[in-house]
Amino acid sequence: MERQMDEAQAHSRFPDGFRILQGKQEYITYIERSSIRIWPSDVAAHYDAHSHSAIEIIIPHRGISVYRLQNETYRVHPGEILILPSGCSHDLTERNNILRYLILFEPTPLLCLRDLPNIGDMLQHPIYLHDQPELQKQIGDLLMQMVTCYFKKEPMWNAMCYSYIFQAYALLGQHYLQCTAPADTASHGNIDPAIMNSAMTFINEHYMEDIPLERVAVFAGFSKCYFSRVFKQFSGVSFSEFLIRKRLNAAMDLLINTRQPIREICDSAGFGSMATFNRVFRQQKNCTPSQFRAIYGAMPMAENGGGLI
Repeated sequence: MERQMDEAQAHSRFPDGFRILQGKQEYITYIERSSIRIWPSDVAAHYDAHSHSAIEIIIPHRGISVYRLQNETYRVHPGEILILPSGCSHDLTERNNILRYLILFEPTPLLCLRDLPNIGDMLQHPIYLHDQPELQKQIGDLLMQMVTCYFKKEPMWNAMCYSYIFQAYALLGQHYLQCTAPADTASHGNIDPAIMNSAMTFINEHYMEDIPLERVAVFAGFSKCYFSRVFKQFSGVSFSEFLIRKRLNAAMDLLINTRQPIREICDSAGFGSMATFNRVFRQQKNCTPSQFRAIYGAMPMAENGGGLI
C-alpha cells in the first residue's frame, strides 16, 4: 500500500486511468482541488469486484455495460443510467463497440444538504433508471452538462459540476418522495419536522463536542428512547451512525484541504481519541487517516529559501 501511494504521489494528481487498489478497495484518484473524476471509454474492458467511497454513475451511449453486485446483475443500455452508492461492491464488464461515461464523485457535499435525511434510504441502494423516459432524459441531460463542464476545466469547474449533481439528486429525491409519500407519512407518525431539523442543527453545531444521545434528546424535548426511535425514522440512520458520519466527513475535509496535524484533526472533528479515530477510519474507509491524506490530501507546498509559499 505504501509503495502504491508513493507511486501515486509521483504522478501529478493524477493521470486519467490511474487506479490505487488495496485488495478489493479502490481509492479514486482526483486531480488537484477536485473530488470528481470522469472516465470516457470506447474500449472493451473488465474490472474485477471492488468498492470505493465515491458514488459511481454509468451513462452508456453505445453498447451495454454489465454490472454485477452481490445479489443482482444490471445490463445498462444506452439511454439508461445506473447509480451505485458509496461502498457498493461491484464488477464491470464492457464488450466491443462500447461508448460510455463513468462518473465518480465523493458524496461529502451531498451530506451537507439539510433535506438529505428525507431521501436517506434511496441513497443507500443502487438507482437504476431504465423505465422512466422523462426522468432518464432530465437526469441524463444534467449529467452530460456536467461532463461538458468537467472537460472544459473553466474556473470553478468542480463547484459547477456539483451544481449539476445537486440538481440531479433533487429530481431523484422528488421522484422518490412522490413514490413513497404514503408509507413515509404512516411511519413518521406525528414527528414535527421543525423539531427534528432543530436537532440536526444542534448536532451540526456541536458534533466536535461530547454530545451523547441524552443531551440531544433533552434539547429536542423528548425522552432518550423516543428520540432515538424518531431520529432513525427521520434520518434513515441511528443517532450514533449519523454522528460518526458527520465527524468523519469533517475529518476528511480537514485531511484533504489543510496541513493540520492528524492529532489536531482528531480533536477538531470530535473523536475522543486517536484509537477511536483510526478505528472508525479503517471501518469506514479501509485505510488510516494518514493513508487517506497521502491519496487525497493537498500536494505539499513548494519550498522557497527554507520557507513555504
